Amino acid sequence: MKRPLSVTILSWIYIAVGVVSFIYGAPLHAIHADDVIAESVRLSGIIAGAFMLRGENWARWLAIAWIAFHIGLSAFHNLRELAVHAAFGIVIAILLFRPNAARYFKLKADTR
Repeated sequence: MKRPLSVTILSWIYIAVGVVSFIYGAPLHAIHADDVIAESVRLSGIIAGAFMLRGENWARWLAIAWIAFHIGLSAFHNLRELAVHAAFGIVIAILLFRPNAARYFKLKADTR
């Protein structure tokens, strides 16, 4: 089965956002535990995107966890940021769990 365009686009967005935030968020000072955690979260976005391109079902769930984490963090900021992240989360969930995307991830899992 051919990869749905929505999965392809979303995967590349995850990769791009992860790479840009990883580079620009890299600490320019002594590395602290918070820096390691932040960079790990950024790296998980890259991993989710890359493995969604390969049809890995666990990567789809990692992508959902990634945006859910950001929604949770936004709860500690202003309401606008929370609303934007929640809207992104809803759109991402819809795209990753639409019937054609679900079939794509299931078929890839079944062929292993």
